[in-house]
Amino acid sequence: MSNIFFDGQEEFPDIKGVNRNRDYNQSPFIAIWEVTRACALKCLHCRAEAQYNRDPRELTFEEGKKLLNEIAAMDYPLLVFTGGDPLMREDIYDLAKYAIDIGLRVSMTPSATPKVTKKAIERAKEVGLSRWAFSLDGSTAEIHDRFRGTSGSFDLTMKAIQYLKELEIPLQINTTVSRYNIDDLDNIAQKLEDMGTVLWSVFFLVPTGRGKEGDMISPVQHEQVFNWLYDLSKRVPFDIKTTAAQHYRRVVLQRKKEENPGVERTFSEVMTGKQHTKDGLGRAPKGVNDGNGFVFISHIGDVYPSGLLPINCGNVREQSLSSIYRDSPVFQALRNPSGFKGKCGVCEYRNICGGSRARAYAMSGDYLESEPFCTYIPKGYKDSL
Repeated sequence: MSNIFFDGQEEFPDIKGVNRNRDYNQSPFIAIWEVTRACALKCLHCRAEAQYNRDPRELTFEEGKKLLNEIAAMDYPLLVFTGGDPLMREDIYDLAKYAIDIGLRVSMTPSATPKVTKKAIERAKEVGLSRWAFSLDGSTAEIHDRFRGTSGSFDLTMKAIQYLKELEIPLQINTTVSRYNIDDLDNIAQKLEDMGTVLWSVFFLVPTGRGKEGDMISPVQHEQVFNWLYDLSKRVPFDIKTTAAQHYRRVVLQRKKEENPGVERTFSEVMTGKQHTKDGLGRAPKGVNDGNGFVFISHIGDVYPSGLLPINCGNVREQSLSSIYRDSPVFQALRNPSGFKGKCGVCEYRNICGGSRARAYAMSGDYLESEPFCTYIPKGYKDSL
């Protein structure tokens, strides 16, 4: 059985000074820095509503180094450079080298554009970037390019993947599940297997930025895809990770319990027990959620619980990242599942799931409300009706 990951929980291998069992009240497991919003693509679901040109208010190189030092001081979380397209910053490799030199483990999610040359990937490998991830939202150019809003994106992605193979860099594929590709997931999974993918990161759409409620799959379809992913994980050679799908954890626990009646399963026990996975990243010992083990820094230094939960909690130009993460009332509330409303607040899975706080906010305007695309009715909620 391949490993099952949840919501960005890639864990470090044994690196000196890295605390794998960190307290999420004190330090995040993952820090995402949106280094720029500039991007040549126009994806239908784009959280950042990316633009073609760089914003002059972006954090400078020196401000970026200060931010990286602050991130490192918070128990060395996994760091992801995202955008927009990180390659739109000319100093991106210098930032990556600085981050790696101070001990951070860095990943990058570039867009598949003509900037992704073999030379660019070679440079990334030289500075020590731990991985590149490319998006594939359809098994064909027709499906993928429609979603990415740019003709030719599929072909550029395939070319970039070939460069990774030639340079012997592990391949991670990101896919956003939507109504446009739900019927193509089997074909995408087969394509990933044929390409030698080591990790499939499956995102579930949150209606923010350019993403619209009408682009989403239904609550019932979420449940169907979760069960399909669980079954798939038993037979494919690559690992599977989900994002904005906290309730997938509940499905996995339920399926494990069905397979082993009478055996109670904790979140950690759901994992296979392997310390190192095929893609070399491992996994988190407990669930990550918006603001709970997760922090997002925008291109201009604003700090959010995640890129999908657009509540500004401070700015690193005015406060330290650690003080915002630890002391913001929003972050503190997100780390207290007992304060969640409706069925999420009484659900027996709330400490490992908690529902997508971003999706709750997008649909209701309240980040503490119940996950609106979860079909499960907890016993405690039934009893209160």
